[in-house]
Amino acid sequence: MTSTPILQMTGISKSFGATRALSDMHLTIRPGEIHALMGENGAGKSTLMKVLSGVHAPDGGQILLDGHPVSLRDPGASRAAGINLIYQELAVAPNISVAANVFMGSELRTRWGLIDHAAMRRRTDAVLRQLGAAFRASDRAGRLSIAEQQQVEIARALVHRSRIVIMDEPTAALSERETEHLFGVVKRLRDEGLAIIYISHRMAEVYALADRVTVLRDGSFVGELAREEIDSERIVQMMVGRSLGEFYQHTRMAPERAAALPVVLQVQDLAGGKVKPSSFAVRAGEVLGFAGLVGAGRTELARLLFGADPRSGGHVLLEGQAVQIDEPRAAMRAGIAYVPEDRKGQGLFLQMAVGANATMNVAGRHSRMGLVRSAALDDVARGAIQRLNVKVAHPQVAVGKLSGGNQQKVLLARWLEIAPKVLILDEPTRGVDIYAKSEIYQLVHKLAEQGVAVVVISSELPEVIGICDRVLVMREGAITGELAGAAITQEAIMHLATDTAGMHGTHAGGAAPPAVGTAAVHSSPSSHSF
Repeated sequence: MTSTPILQMTGISKSFGATRALSDMHLTIRPGEIHALMGENGAGKSTLMKVLSGVHAPDGGQILLDGHPVSLRDPGASRAAGINLIYQELAVAPNISVAANVFMGSELRTRWGLIDHAAMRRRTDAVLRQLGAAFRASDRAGRLSIAEQQQVEIARALVHRSRIVIMDEPTAALSERETEHLFGVVKRLRDEGLAIIYISHRMAEVYALADRVTVLRDGSFVGELAREEIDSERIVQMMVGRSLGEFYQHTRMAPERAAALPVVLQVQDLAGGKVKPSSFAVRAGEVLGFAGLVGAGRTELARLLFGADPRSGGHVLLEGQAVQIDEPRAAMRAGIAYVPEDRKGQGLFLQMAVGANATMNVAGRHSRMGLVRSAALDDVARGAIQRLNVKVAHPQVAVGKLSGGNQQKVLLARWLEIAPKVLILDEPTRGVDIYAKSEIYQLVHKLAEQGVAVVVISSELPEVIGICDRVLVMREGAITGELAGAAITQEAIMHLATDTAGMHGTHAGGAAPPAVGTAAVHSSPSSHSF
């Protein structure tokens, strides 16, 4: 990697009305490097990249390419300078070919001025081979997967001889295998001399890819770290001015104290699908965690409990009384709420307003003779937005326009409106920034203090260890053990989650084996996502 910068942004400032989005911002990029840009939502990452890509004109500061000042007055000027921004929301036209997408707006022409489709296909296929793509230039773009459409966007940048490629949260919609393939492509482009600006809140991706990291906070430059300096604790401190440990400020409940609390939920031999007969209990004011490897059966168990999937056996008792839960509405009536791991696919209606999403579960309470009282629902929505500190201008904004953290808070608000006795949170902080993560932890602790029995399914071991009073572990659809107090460690969880553990779980405090979830447990520092 050469030490001569290809890009220098110095003293960049940008305001929108009275809102200061960037203030004296600095960024230095070198060719042949992957440069991660990190900061919580609202830190200024997107605004800075829109300045670089010509979408926004800066109010002050200077941009240098190869040491020479440039004016990137619009996106066309930025692309002409060799800078391409690949947005998180891909801009692929589904009804035309891959080649037509790659050359959209800059089509190749024959000597007679006609579009040269054959030349565009040849050029596109050459770039697709470079990327290791499994599709052709002549394929219709709408038939491609999200990961393949992303390759189309990268191909577009390469065809136009980009020197700097900006990737904004490129793995947000990718599977683990697709993410690994993308990493290979990004590293290959880096090795060929391209400069990659990589925006991500996932620490694992930064560990895997970044040669350097620049951190922003409140629209300002905080600092830059070389690869050997990259450390989750240090980056969190730079992003939010607090150490990582402060996000897990939870005084774990002593086992003897927990044993004295009333049991809210008792599950006996619940089974169905891949879930083997499983039993556990949750007490009032307790935060019970579920850990396990991918496919362990945690989410499947939660869905059985919530009535979302059919069960083959088992019983559920709520406050000592047997309840029949064969559909989600029955679970809701019993006082059980379930926040799913896929908030976009299974939780929220992205095109609907924030207010409508937040009040969906209680709309029936605010209607007369079949007519909804809009004013009453608006009051409920505004109250929910205020209590959960959802950052939105007004309740009529479409929830799909919010950040991941604010979307998650809207979903939480919806379920809290039913005043649940049991709250099941499946991957509650996946895809949210560090500040929203901290707010969600505070909410979990507040609900527990109010006597709610909280169940947390998480693939992040630091999260499970940091916020839970007790942890139940699953493997291959069965509960393999229970951990409490000082016994809750990464090593102990991994031992129970893998086949090195025997089926010998303990059952403390009247609660049978551990359980519930569906994501991967990681024991390395890279499991943090911010």
